[in-house]
Amino acid sequence: MTGAATRFAFRFDPLFRPVLALLGVRPATAWVAVTDRELMIRYGPWRLRTDRDNVTAVELSGPYRWWRVIGPHLSLADGGASFGSSTAGGICLRFGSPVPAVVPGGRPRHPAATVTIADPPALARLLAVSDLS
Repeated sequence: MTGAATRFAFRFDPLFRPVLALLGVRPATAWVAVTDRELMIRYGPWRLRTDRDNVTAVELSGPYRWWRVIGPHLSLADGGASFGSSTAGGICLRFGSPVPAVVPGGRPRHPAATVTIADPPALARLLAVSDLS
């Protein structure tokens, strides 16, 4: 990462912490970081990294059903990646150029990523894109 990073912790529902820990997803290994140039998502062993300018829109979303959000997911509807640790809500980040994240090897590439961080509005304000919902 370049420059000083602002880090956002994931929100963890207590019920799902043990299962997520088995996947390597714990508070110490799950966060979103933003610098003046980059956005990086770490979700246990999964990583997504892109230029900050590649984030073209954000959308606050949730609450979710647990089976649609807990764990790493690939959306069959739009090909987006989801990294979930809470059903309370999150933020969807849309990308101008799709990025790899869920499967090693760079394919598929995802046009969006949803993360269940503790403070989605703060991340939306920091990214300051015009499509805040």
